[in-house]
Amino acid sequence: MPAEIEPVVDPRAVVGTPQPILVDGSLALRPWRVSDVGSLVTAYADPAIRHWHTRTMDADEARAWVASEQAAWQEARRASWAVEQETLFAGRMTLRLNLAGGTAEAAYWTVPTARGRGVAPRALEAAVAWAFRTGFHRVELQHSTRNEPSCRVALSVGFAAEGTRRAAGLHADGWHDMHLHGRVGP
Repeated sequence: MPAEIEPVVDPRAVVGTPQPILVDGSLALRPWRVSDVGSLVTAYADPAIRHWHTRTMDADEARAWVASEQAAWQEARRASWAVEQETLFAGRMTLRLNLAGGTAEAAYWTVPTARGRGVAPRALEAAVAWAFRTGFHRVELQHSTRNEPSCRVALSVGFAAEGTRRAAGLHADGWHDMHLHGRVGP
């Protein structure tokens, strides 16, 4: 069945192009590399990352995850970056892409040494700025209502709190209500 509207984001903006490296001063978002495997394994050993992102990761899983994120860019499904602060691994920033609808969903985490230093808000802002330059209309994110730091990040970057999705996220300790935040481009 043919669509009655054209995709909001031209697929040529992503498909067949190298994933961009986003830089904001001492912060850089770059595509994942196999050399990030050790950093990923260490990050997913952190109880907070495991709790909010509901997984563990060993070296084989990390290698498969890096390959999956690289393929997801080529297929225009996700833009996922390793976040570096002054060349040190600091976290993850991902946008799940919906080119046809012109929307993206953000997800992020930072390693313990990067928390409280403005890394997550700066990485989120860099990814959102890229999305809007690329033609996306809206970026949204959701987080557990119990994850107050994630809520502060979203609000600090201009994501309006739009509501609560009841029992919408399953974590190791059960179902969580999820806050939904959104930001509409210029």
